[in-house]
This record gives sequence, structure tokens and C-alpha cells, in this order.
Amino acid sequence: MSNSMKPVSTQSGTIKSNNDEMEKIPSSSPKRSDTLTNSQRIWTSLAAGAIAGGAAKTSIAPLDRTKINFQTSQQPFSTKAVLDFLIKSYQKDGLLSLWRGNSATMVRIVPYAAIQFTAYEQWKRILKVDETDVGDERRFIAGAIAGLISQAMTYPLDLARAQMAVTQKDEYKTLRQVFTQIYKKDGLVAFYRGFTPTILGVVPYAGCSFFFYDTLKNILTIYTVNSPALSAMTGLMSGAIAGMIGQASSYPLDIVRRRMQTSAVKNQQSLGIIKMTMKIYGEDGIMSFYKGLSMNWVKGPIAVGISFATYDIMKDFLRKIFC
Repeated sequence: MSNSMKPVSTQSGTIKSNNDEMEKIPSSSPKRSDTLTNSQRIWTSLAAGAIAGGAAKTSIAPLDRTKINFQTSQQPFSTKAVLDFLIKSYQKDGLLSLWRGNSATMVRIVPYAAIQFTAYEQWKRILKVDETDVGDERRFIAGAIAGLISQAMTYPLDLARAQMAVTQKDEYKTLRQVFTQIYKKDGLVAFYRGFTPTILGVVPYAGCSFFFYDTLKNILTIYTVNSPALSAMTGLMSGAIAGMIGQASSYPLDIVRRRMQTSAVKNQQSLGIIKMTMKIYGEDGIMSFYKGLSMNWVKGPIAVGISFATYDIMKDFLRKIFC
């Protein structure tokens, strides 16, 4: 290509010169995926999403449990307090206690991630995100809808996970026991306690995460297309940045959600979203809504980066091998 020809990336993985000549470059997805049926796209997305979600959450489970503990208590957050919590948990219940509630997390995150990634792929297709020049806002919409669908279908599992994370080992031993106690105490409605702030938070979180991940990946893919190693790093980096932006946009609502989810096991009065928001604000002002955010800057980018990168790798692998 001559120096006078300025390459411009397109969604199809093509570089167009100013002489209107077309030079093909390899796509970030296997070429064979262009011939997949929609049902094949769905099941490969489901499988890849499940694996990605499980890998991401397991990698940061100890930090996740610690974050929930501080989100749902009035204890001041600090690095020393985090280390004290981790050390005391280890001394009292052993190393595996740091992954307490992770079984509930896996039961929830595997279907959640599978549904979310698949819904995103399908809504991108429905909204023709990759077939238009104005796909940016549609990419956000597709991500937001995917987040809403996956959250609505798996929310009771998230509630159970949160309650296991803030209780002692001898209080809830199994996920089934958590569900039984929740139902006996407050009935079916209790399984969706804290759902309103969750929905309000998932729209900016999922929308921003998918929007920034796809946007950054599409930009950086131009420079890494011939290097699988660099391509994987691009996925991790794009996911990490997307995760930071997504979490910053929804973190205060995450605080409200966790407090509403765990009020029952802490023998606290069950409050609606407005009253709970006012209660949290009364504890330490506006900073109460950002307690533990610094930990999220550590664990969030790691988890989201691993999730997006693993999803892309597994999706491409499955579509290349089995389809």
C-alpha cells in the first residue's frame, strides 16, 4: 500500500484506501462464523458466556465478598480494614472461607453471563449494530437490554449470594437453605428485594460496559489483527476500561441494592429504595454511596477484562471447531 493511501477501518474488518481500492484483512472472528445459523450463534454464545462469567467471578471472589461486607455495614472502609477482614476470615474458617458464597455466585453468574452475552449478540443483530454507520448508540441500547434481561432472570440467585456473603458459615450452609429461610420469613416477594435499584443501575452499567468494550476493541483490532497474543491483551485492556466506566456510572445504586438485599439477615427494617437511600446518606453523607469503590477499581477491571476476553476467545474457538 502506498504512502498516499490512508486506511480506514470498517465493521467488516476491511481497510479502504482513498483510491477506492479494497484490501481485506483478517476479521477478529473466525471467517467460518459468517456461515453460522442463528441457532449455532446462540448456543456458542451461551457456552462461551457461561465459561467467561465463571472464570471472571472466581478470580475475584475473595475481594467480592469483602466488598459486600463493607457495603452492607457501617464500618469505615480502609486498606487496613480490608486486610483485617481477609485475615480474620482465614483464621476463623480457613482459606476456603474467602470464597464463601462463591457457589451461589456460580449458580447465578453462569446463567447470568450466558444470557447477557447471548442477548447482547442477538440485540446487536436485531438493531443492525454492525450493519450501519450509526451503531454506537444502538450498541449501548443492546447492552442495556441484555443487562435487563439477564438481571431479571437471575436476580433471586444474586440475592441469595449476597446474604451468604454477609453471614457466618454456621448460619447458612447451602444455597437451598438460604432460599428456604427467605421464603419462610418473607414469602416470594422477598426474592426481589432491592430489584428496583438493580434495574436502575444495570442500564448504565451494562450499556456502558458493552459500548466501550466493543468500541475500543474495534479501534485497537486494526493494530493487533495479525498477533493472537496482542489480540487477547486488547480484549483484556478494552474490558478493563469498559468495566471501570460501567461501575463508576452505577456504583451508588449498587450500594443501595446490597443494603436492601441484606437487611433481613442483619435484623434490620426492610426499607424501600427512597428510604434506604436516605438512610445511607444519613450515615456519612454522599461518601456513603462510594464505600468500597476503591476496591472495585481493583477487582472490577480484572473481572470485566477476564470476562470479555474469555468470552471472545471461547466464542471464536467454539464457532471454529464445532460449527
